[in-house]
Amino acid sequence: MAGMLDRIKQFTRSPQGQRVTEQVRRASADPHKREQARKLFGKLRGRR
Repeated sequence: MAGMLDRIKQFTRSPQGQRVTEQVRRASADPHKREQARKLFGKLRGRR
């Protein structure tokens, strides 16, 4: 499991990881996108 966490940390420090992090940060600030994410996670958990 430590290897997986190291790979995630390495990715987030890369330029591509920084771009993805910024995109997620912007999307999470949008109420419409936040509601879409909430519904998606609810479906993945087996709820509606």
